[in-house]
Amino acid sequence: MGQIRRSRLRLALTPLAFATMVFSAAAQDRTTQDTSSANDEASTLDAVIVTVERREQDLQKYAGTAQAISGDDARALGINNELRNIQAVVPGLSMSNQEGNLEIFIRGVGSANNTELGDPGAAPHINGAYIARPRGLGGMFYDIERVEINKGPQGTLRGRNALAGSLNIVTKRPDLEQFGGYVQLEAGNRDHQAGEFAINLPLGGWAALRLAGYSVEKDSSFRNAGDPRLDPAGIQDEKGGRVSFLYQPDDKLSVFAMADMGKEGGTGYPGANIWTATCSSADPETCPDSPGLSPDDLDLRNVVYRGAQGTLDSTNWGAMANVSYDFGPIVAEYNTSYRDVDYRQTNAASEGILWPGRDLSARGPGNPDGFDYDNFSTQYWETLSQSTTHELRLSSAGDGRFQWTGGAFHFNEDQQVGYLSLTDKGTWFSGTEFTMPKVNGRSTALFADGTFEVNDRTRLKAGVRRTREAKSRYGIGGNWALGLPGVGGDFATRLGTEGFAPAFMQRPNFDVTGLTSQADMARFLLEGILQHGQRDTIAEQIGAVPGGGDFGCVDRPDIGGDTIDCPYQPWVQVNSIPSQQFGESRFQFNDWRTGVEFDLTDDHMLYATVSTGHKSGGFNDSFDVDVIPETFSPESIKAYEIGSKMSHRWFGRPGTFNVSAFYYDYTDQVFQDLTVISLNQDGEPAGYSLVNRNIGRSAIYGIEAESVTRFGAGFMLHINALALDSEIKEGTVGDARSQNYGAGGVTSLIDLTGNELPLASRFTGNVRLQHFSELPFGSLDWQLLASYRSAYYLTQYNNRDVVYVDEAQDFVRQETAAEAGFPDRQRGEVTLNAGIGITSLDGRWRYELYGSNLLDNDVSQKAIVGSRLNIRFLNDARAYGMRVRYQF
Repeated sequence: MGQIRRSRLRLALTPLAFATMVFSAAAQDRTTQDTSSANDEASTLDAVIVTVERREQDLQKYAGTAQAISGDDARALGINNELRNIQAVVPGLSMSNQEGNLEIFIRGVGSANNTELGDPGAAPHINGAYIARPRGLGGMFYDIERVEINKGPQGTLRGRNALAGSLNIVTKRPDLEQFGGYVQLEAGNRDHQAGEFAINLPLGGWAALRLAGYSVEKDSSFRNAGDPRLDPAGIQDEKGGRVSFLYQPDDKLSVFAMADMGKEGGTGYPGANIWTATCSSADPETCPDSPGLSPDDLDLRNVVYRGAQGTLDSTNWGAMANVSYDFGPIVAEYNTSYRDVDYRQTNAASEGILWPGRDLSARGPGNPDGFDYDNFSTQYWETLSQSTTHELRLSSAGDGRFQWTGGAFHFNEDQQVGYLSLTDKGTWFSGTEFTMPKVNGRSTALFADGTFEVNDRTRLKAGVRRTREAKSRYGIGGNWALGLPGVGGDFATRLGTEGFAPAFMQRPNFDVTGLTSQADMARFLLEGILQHGQRDTIAEQIGAVPGGGDFGCVDRPDIGGDTIDCPYQPWVQVNSIPSQQFGESRFQFNDWRTGVEFDLTDDHMLYATVSTGHKSGGFNDSFDVDVIPETFSPESIKAYEIGSKMSHRWFGRPGTFNVSAFYYDYTDQVFQDLTVISLNQDGEPAGYSLVNRNIGRSAIYGIEAESVTRFGAGFMLHINALALDSEIKEGTVGDARSQNYGAGGVTSLIDLTGNELPLASRFTGNVRLQHFSELPFGSLDWQLLASYRSAYYLTQYNNRDVVYVDEAQDFVRQETAAEAGFPDRQRGEVTLNAGIGITSLDGRWRYELYGSNLLDNDVSQKAIVGSRLNIRFLNDARAYGMRVRYQF
């Protein structure tokens, strides 16, 4: 099948190239024959200036595939304050949000590893400064000039983790000459209320300040079908501010500095586990009450909340500076930035989603089998990150035949990370904790890049980058395991009830070596609790053990009632505590690019490039204090691209038509695999865990085309489309869906060869129609965006059957992905956005109506799949509203 798909794509290239040449010839012929009339309403097409090659240039002169979305267009289409909605405008771009981490995939390449050891696969930036932890990135999306999306590996130019490409948010800079600004108020559905402002203050013609800020409050698109006392996840409460300074006393010196801060509150980022609704396993113990429904037949936003209230408290602030000086033959530029992330979230706890016929009657004296809303099992997150970047660049000045740049880059990040997953009223298990007080990542690189003009029409390009990276981590990670059964029934410990707070970085000690006695382990678990919940029992149950006392038995109605009788069994115990975690990795690698540009005419450029990119490697968790953690190498892509960029005039109407074809060789691809972490008395595997390993290789082919045409009567038409073919060439891994805890956690092996990459639709495209007209009292403009994305898989498993095995890897049973509760195919959908605005005659007042996702499609943008987990993270639901903007 893969060979057939490649043949079709190669065959498509020939007519496409021929069509491009015919299009070019026709456009040149019409340009020769036609002359512009004096009253031509559309005589020019504005140049789109971008910085994708680390310098300002016309996008039509860039030998590669990139897009730029202006702040005005994004706002008009309802994309403001929802940065991930920009994917509707950019074919091949996929963005989702998990626990505040904005995950960016471009053409099927990215990363979903959000741990402290993970890195983005598409590099996010603000004003060119690299952002290591893309938490709260949407909070920077105000008072912006544009968003640039560069497609394809950018290892030489953008450097760190630009494997798939890069996304750069460019904010509005201060204006040296004109005082002004705006105030904007906004209201919409879901009780949306927002405000935004900016003030530009010139300082004597050689310096200027710009102040900007915003505030947003908005109800969730999820609905609570469970405990009515709880608010659903996804309620927004955001605010932020920014101050920018520009100093340009002459043509030689330029100093730009910016500081910003964003604050996020609300109820946290939402996800919904649909496994209980989709599973229909033949094993009655696996999912006895599940109806086996398709995700397409479910309302994925009706979530059964219970227990803990979801909360979010995140502060993200930073500062950056750019200083450049023109020495004549050489321009020197220094860039530096600092970012500080303080992110804390308590997940909104739920029991999956509501399906037709599901009985949610509350448990009570007359209904002992009812639904247990008094269950506080949930997860707690804390991420503290402080990162700095420094870059020194030297480049050629003037317009000589050889344009070059070179320099050095250094990045450092220190993190303190906490994660605690609690099981309230659980059996033989109470939680998992990973707390890392010391996590460090460093990257240093030297780079050089140049373009040589062979003649008036031909230019050669080349660049190279040498990178050294290092990571290290110290802390604890593993299970809180308790066994406290009473003589009459099961164990139950209340943990995480109202008021509970984990200690995380406030633990007095992170050294667990040698802690093997019951007293030591009990003390260490209690030290992980900063504040006990109001109805927690763990202090009563194990609080006396650290001092040599006995386990305390608690018999309360809310932890079992008549099913548990004190005293405990004589063999009660603290089974385990988190283990010591220490790891480090070091890697060196080269990135390079080479290419040629040829001007067929003054308005038509052909190009061919070969470029590479890497995503940082790392190491896995420690499972034995005496064994060095297994490392995984950086992923890499070598990309080949040919393209055509052409400006044209058809019947006197200007436009552009760009087309490119590309092939990616994706190697050292990281997949999760299975490893043995413990043996039984006979030396046979008894415990398993998932680890990251370089066991994949994929191929990606594609054709992308973009057309912009300005017509008469104020109309402009944008068409953008991408055809993509991705195929995993090799990769046999442990199938996390099949984990069998009754057999120590063993999984079966699955060969992914022939599967498509996750989030890689075969076709994405959009059509955007804009119109502008003058009115007696001002002007009217509107735009309509229709986007289509074909079906795609959410995981690498591609709906393949699930095979269950025992400890010896002997077959137990086989089920379809749907029967096992893991359907992972998202059907194709159309997204419709629209906006209309009226501007007053003096340009001061503007009134807008906007709508995004007007068809209100529910689209899964990410899935976490594992044993009894199929958690979906959705797009933003339908949003519409109005805004008033006063410009001064």
